[in-house]
Amino acid sequence: MKYRSRTEIMIQILECVSDGSSTRTKIMFKAYLSFAQAKDYLGFLQAKGLVEQEGGNSSYRITSSGRDFLRKCSEISSILSIEGYETPQPDPKPRV
Repeated sequence: MKYRSRTEIMIQILECVSDGSSTRTKIMFKAYLSFAQAKDYLGFLQAKGLVEQEGGNSSYRITSSGRDFLRKCSEISSILSIEGYETPQPDPKPRV
């Protein structure tokens, strides 16, 4: 699996819970996260008000702020993706 940024991981988690509530285990499998990673990311997303825990169990659901965040990420992604254009790759040889 390729390297994912923190933002990409958070987007994947939000997508997991956007269709309804999901348990931590389902989120872990869908987003390819360990228990510790899922716990940390879900705690962060909860603190930011993007997801909320349902009841006292380990089910999570997206908030309206989380939906807004996903929508804005999608808009930015569509703006930045230009058909027929590849993102420039860094030069593998350092310049001296």
